[in-house]
Amino acid sequence: MPGYMKYGILGIVLFLSFNGFSQARKFDFSGYLSGLQTVMFEKWDESWLSENQLHNRLNFKYYANDSWTFDLEIRNQFIYGEFVKYIPDYASTINADMGWLDMSWLLFDKLSFLLRTSIDRVWIDYTSGSFQMRVGRQRINWGKNLVWNPNDIFNAYSYFDFDYPERPGSDAIRLQYYTGSSSSVDLAVKIDSSNSITAAGRFNFNVFSYDIQILTGVFNDDDFVLGTGWAGNIKGMAFRGEATWFHSLNNSHNEEVMLSASVDYTFKNSLYISGEFLYSNIEYDYKSFGEFYFLPLNVKNIVFTDYNIMANISYPITPLFTASFAAMYYPSESGYFLGPTFEYSVLDNLSLSFIFQHFEGKFSGGDKSKLTFGFLRLKWNF
Repeated sequence: MPGYMKYGILGIVLFLSFNGFSQARKFDFSGYLSGLQTVMFEKWDESWLSENQLHNRLNFKYYANDSWTFDLEIRNQFIYGEFVKYIPDYASTINADMGWLDMSWLLFDKLSFLLRTSIDRVWIDYTSGSFQMRVGRQRINWGKNLVWNPNDIFNAYSYFDFDYPERPGSDAIRLQYYTGSSSSVDLAVKIDSSNSITAAGRFNFNVFSYDIQILTGVFNDDDFVLGTGWAGNIKGMAFRGEATWFHSLNNSHNEEVMLSASVDYTFKNSLYISGEFLYSNIEYDYKSFGEFYFLPLNVKNIVFTDYNIMANISYPITPLFTASFAAMYYPSESGYFLGPTFEYSVLDNLSLSFIFQHFEGKFSGGDKSKLTFGFLRLKWNF
């Protein structure tokens, strides 16, 4: 579809949202502003690359009446430093918009800095009784696990991208009908930047105190998908899992599967522990952690190897200071990830965080890959 028609549709959505409902019941505004200092290196005693980012988010929500809601959310990022200067195609990678409508703009793209703004949420929601319809850029979250989500066929995300808690959205139409207090039918259709269609249906129900989902559809015009997920508990310990089977529509002999499961538990003293496992028989051909780290994701490349194991522990040392530590093991690459995080609440709406991410392993090419990131962030929520 021509670009002017796409933007015309967006204009109609905005016009109806702001002008079609004259008696607003409520208008909400929120957001945050953060400063993030990043360093990246392969060896600590050799060259470091640095980056600074000012990240601003603006959330507007408009409740017209009991049935109609409008949401608009905008990201603004001012990035400067050596990442912009030395990493090839860094600006275009950062500004990549995978949606059907390109709503990301590089206002400035210079040698050492860039200024980007993007709309990652813009939708109209209609609710009547047990029926709900949402149209526009939205997040369709079908995942059950905390880290790896094979059921998240519409908008996958990276666990390592901690500075984007909202996670990516999809340009989609979603219909939901609640058939009972713990059951529903969900239908969604998404179109992406290459005009590929992802369309699927999901049925949710509860049995033996477990929330179960079954989903089926087409992924990116390429695969028939069939999946299931669950969430429950075993003696107070949360137990979740997901499985998705992909059958190529172009090659009847090509079948792929992803399976993940997780457990987590919070003790009375607020100590939190979790563990997660993911298996994928999809063939990956990465040569380094850096190649994977900066790659735009979909559900089939949320990992870079077949077996993935994670453990995490978190504890509030004081009411204002929390420490956590995550570790991943990649047996096929003889590799691992280490990720300590420390967060201090300076004020009720102001936090200071230090995050460390270290990757090490040997890929199929035989070369050992190492990559380390250090982050220091001050974040103000409003």
